[in-house]
Amino acid sequence: MAELMEYLQRAVADQASDLFIVAGGPVSEKLEGRLCPIGEGRLLPPDTQKLISEIYEMAKRPMDHYMATGDDDFSVAVPGLARFRVNAYRQRGSMAAVVRVVSFDIPDWQKINIPEQVMALADTNHGMILVTGTAGSGKSTTQACIIDRINHTRDCHIITLEDPIEFLHRNQRCIISQREIAIDTEDYLSALRACLRQAPDVILLGEMRDAETIRTAITAAETGHTLIATLHTKGAVNAIDRIVDSFSTSHQAQIRVMLSSVLQTVVSQQMLPDKWGGMVPAFEIMHMNSAIRGLIRDNKNHQIDNAIAAGKAEGMISMDQSILGLYRAGIITRETALDYADHPDQLRRQLG
Repeated sequence: MAELMEYLQRAVADQASDLFIVAGGPVSEKLEGRLCPIGEGRLLPPDTQKLISEIYEMAKRPMDHYMATGDDDFSVAVPGLARFRVNAYRQRGSMAAVVRVVSFDIPDWQKINIPEQVMALADTNHGMILVTGTAGSGKSTTQACIIDRINHTRDCHIITLEDPIEFLHRNQRCIISQREIAIDTEDYLSALRACLRQAPDVILLGEMRDAETIRTAITAAETGHTLIATLHTKGAVNAIDRIVDSFSTSHQAQIRVMLSSVLQTVVSQQMLPDKWGGMVPAFEIMHMNSAIRGLIRDNKNHQIDNAIAAGKAEGMISMDQSILGLYRAGIITRETALDYADHPDQLRRQLG
């Protein structure tokens, strides 16, 4: 296990985001979006099997589910070092894993460039907040920072439903119950239904994966709870489409009405390379107003982007406006701005 510990310690010391254990190449880490080998020589299938078996041993977790399905998600904490979120999988008949490095401490939101408009969502006392983005865009970190703000500023019972738990929250002004799927509860749906009987003020839902979980989440938000949920989509409009499309055609009109009434804010984020080899987040923020609620009810989602762009006075910002701000602040290059823009032709005209 000494070799595995060396890799984990190196990843933490280098402030890597992920560690890759895949046969055919060396153990590698991701630094600021770049893959950097840290092992010597190519890993063979017996090497990956040894390392991944040691990770399971470290986590005191049986390998039965992994061996039966070829996929597994879990977390492991190494005292004095860090927590690690592990996704073990099989590829070309051999064992492989991607290990996400998660600090024990909640990050400082200012140091990782989360805007105050996003942190202010901690004051929301009812309804649904969606945090969306592609894999690796920082959704979990943003959620953790919002929960940490609530923990320090309000008297609440917070229940988090996560798969797996990434950040550990210590009770400050709040009581925080963190439940890990498959360890503390069977699945998201049963955990969500149960937590409605556990007197929550704030519910963090790691992911809305299916229609029944989404419907239950909407019901929770309708009954006066604050529900913060994740969706793996890019942009507010895609998030709404994804939710509505999870239901059969006969139920979509009803869901649009329910969603338009309970949704409070959609935050969509992505990570962009900055000028110094690091990464910086860009945020789209959509707050619900009467115009946007009407567009959702009337199935006119294609007009929402214009409503966001026009909602600056209400604290809204489109993704392209956020990217333009990073460019004008000298943080990203013109090429990066255009590469990541939702509407590069329009942004090119604004850049001049």
